[in-house]
Amino acid sequence: MFAAFTKKESIHKYIDSLKFALYCMSHPLDGFWDLTHEKRGTYAAANTILILTLMVRIMRLRYTSFLFVQVYWEDLNIFLYLASILFPLALWVVGNWALTTLFDGKGRLGQVYMATCYGLAPYPLFGFPMMIFSNFVTVEEGAFYSVLSVFSLIYAAILVVVAMGQIHEYSASKNILFTVATLFAMLVMIFILMIFFSMISQGVAYFISLGKEMLFRM
Repeated sequence: MFAAFTKKESIHKYIDSLKFALYCMSHPLDGFWDLTHEKRGTYAAANTILILTLMVRIMRLRYTSFLFVQVYWEDLNIFLYLASILFPLALWVVGNWALTTLFDGKGRLGQVYMATCYGLAPYPLFGFPMMIFSNFVTVEEGAFYSVLSVFSLIYAAILVVVAMGQIHEYSASKNILFTVATLFAMLVMIFILMIFFSMISQGVAYFISLGKEMLFRM
């Protein structure tokens, strides 16, 4: 009975933390402060928002009107398509945490991840109805659809930036400075990764050619 009560309480906390994303959208300053400092957010809810974001990312290819999204399925790699969200997200979280840790940032790595995922909430929230809406508008009315699409992305980006300021307890100017610095750090990490994988591919190619040469001589 105690286990059932604990499970029910956990589910209730998960639902409340998921609904708290709506509060963060309408009251970002108070919401993102309470998200981590008052422990109103959960990793389960953050993961759910991220999964919903990925689902919308895929579903819009199938259910958005062809007037707005044209998909060439034979050329589409679904894993690379999902990576277009997951890879920048990972770079942002690691880059922001690494920089702010050096300059009195209060947020931990997990908190940066959680707040970033909560900041993405407008994307799936607007994405689902927009997929349906796109099938009932003409090309002339499509400007409204395009505005909503851009709005959801800008709204999510603003929420993520505000979230970083709240969890690190930075002023507005310092938060903007570290947002720009994080974007630069992401570019640096991409450059380092490209060099790393290039060296690995060259090393593998060298040993393969060496092995072929040995087999040829034998």
